[in-house]
Amino acid sequence: MFEYQVTVRGYEIDSYDHLNNAVYLNYVEQARWEILRESNLVEKYKASGLLLVVIEANIRFVREVVVFDELNIKTDITTVGPYVVFQHSMYNSKTEIKVSEAKVKCLFIGSDRIPVDIPEEFIEFINNHV
Repeated sequence: MFEYQVTVRGYEIDSYDHLNNAVYLNYVEQARWEILRESNLVEKYKASGLLLVVIEANIRFVREVVVFDELNIKTDITTVGPYVVFQHSMYNSKTEIKVSEAKVKCLFIGSDRIPVDIPEEFIEFINNHV
């Protein structure tokens, strides 16, 4: 499991004084990038022409989030066929109450934009962090 911390900023709040729903996607996107950065896979995949692209994202909002809330995003990664699935659970860091869940399905594509098999080293990376 991977964890990423973020503090809600004022400009991310909507007119109802809640975290704007689109920002949740930004948070889980950054959590995924941090996982790839920490694993040293970003540069390797860029150099090889592989891209990990999002093909589906589903978010379930559980509790309200307001400015200055500190959030902890916990992420599990699995594979289902040719897909890499990131399961994000977002918690208020102080109360430890879950505020949202997001399931993001990704696919590796080559430089020709055609889907390719999940690289073996990525599968090993996932297996080493289960």
